[in-house]
Amino acid sequence: MKVFLVEDSEVVRQRLTGSLREIGSVDVVGEAQCERDAIEGIRAVRPDAAIVDLQLKTGNGMNVLSAVRSQDASILLIVLTNFAYPQYRSKCMASGADFFFDKSSEFVKVAELLQERACAPRAPGHTSGGLSR
Repeated sequence: MKVFLVEDSEVVRQRLTGSLREIGSVDVVGEAQCERDAIEGIRAVRPDAAIVDLQLKTGNGMNVLSAVRSQDASILLIVLTNFAYPQYRSKCMASGADFFFDKSSEFVKVAELLQERACAPRAPGHTSGGLSR
């Protein structure tokens, strides 16, 4: 499974990359710190999943979600944020997110989800769903 990281913190990107490396079938294929680079990178690389923070160096993750989802419905979009408030969750889900996780309490769930998805056989027409929808 190819994963693209959209995160402005180098420390968080390194932590995510480290936890994802432990999953043999998951590869980090790109990273971006700002909205424009994220959208362009995801379009160019066409990953299976993208982990998106809401607050970026320039722009925001909500715009990344909308832009990516309008171009490709198949990419698994996972929000990982410090702003895990109900109003952000609702806006993210409306903008195309498949999952929404709180960095402070659900960080490990991202790797668990990707491991589960990477190991599961894909059914035709299967849509994303799960615990944090």
